[in-house]
Amino acid sequence: MKGTRISELLSITYPLLQGGMLWLADATLAAAVSNAGGLGVISPLAGMERHGDRVKNLEIQLSRIRELTSRPFGVNVPLDLPQHGELVDAVVRANVPVVITAAGNPRHFTEFLQQGGARVLHVVSSVRQAGNAASAGADAIVVEGVEAGGHNGPDELPLFALLPQVADAVSLPLVAAGGIADARGWVAARALGAEGVQLGTRFIATRECLAHPAFKRAILEAKDTDTVVTCRPLVPTRTLKTELSRQLLELERAGASGQALQEFLGYGRARSAQLDGDLADGEAHCGAAAGLIKDILPAAEVVRQMVQGYEEIRKRILDGGVDRDGPRLRDDAA
Repeated sequence: MKGTRISELLSITYPLLQGGMLWLADATLAAAVSNAGGLGVISPLAGMERHGDRVKNLEIQLSRIRELTSRPFGVNVPLDLPQHGELVDAVVRANVPVVITAAGNPRHFTEFLQQGGARVLHVVSSVRQAGNAASAGADAIVVEGVEAGGHNGPDELPLFALLPQVADAVSLPLVAAGGIADARGWVAARALGAEGVQLGTRFIATRECLAHPAFKRAILEAKDTDTVVTCRPLVPTRTLKTELSRQLLELERAGASGQALQEFLGYGRARSAQLDGDLADGEAHCGAAAGLIKDILPAAEVVRQMVQGYEEIRKRILDGGVDRDGPRLRDDAA
């Protein structure tokens, strides 16, 4: 695989990023991805107690990952989190090499983080947001479609419609995120202008991920129609279909406001599903590509299969779509 601007910018072997899943992206998972040649990403809340200290938890994770890898890694900092300013200070103090910001104005911290030595990527869900990130001086942009698990942009734009429009609008290197779980999605994203990809749900179904076994099992059992977007008056959120998602949709149909939905949800519902395995009352964030995931693998094997699959598909396309065994590649296989 030839290097891209993303792999060169982040000093990684493969332009493959692990999503910074809020409660799940801990040092163990991130180090496994980084050691395999991708970019592992830590979340400040990963594995944290329900009302724990985000900054202290992040500092613990940063200490652990440096014991587990000498390769580059990143930290995900949602700018709508309480203590987000303190989290930014913590990553600068720790000389974190890559920071991925989201859910806020990239102008607030991009320059400060870069002055601290970090490469800064910002997550966007529209062309307008991409322009704002570029003008704020971001080093690269993560283009996230509504297929992604968890919180999404208000316009709910699908990745493969949004990605080429962002590629036309900005010159920064792009990372595609949302609904990618195998090498076919990687090749497609590359064709549409991305120089890297980010996978979230696929890395939940790995041995290193601290997600509850019941949550991992639910992902493996999911079909194509088993995720849903809820909480549109608050923030569109893709989850597995559960009793909670049914209740949320009923509240929305009854005209519940964003504030009412927030009061109903309270705090820590995502933690309940993802760490405690409560798939009835918990919020099970999950991407739309869950139906493609059929096994729990080591994170390094996910990276290996992605890279090998990418090269095999690319070669078949360059060979005119003819497999060496004879049959033509189906039109939908690339």
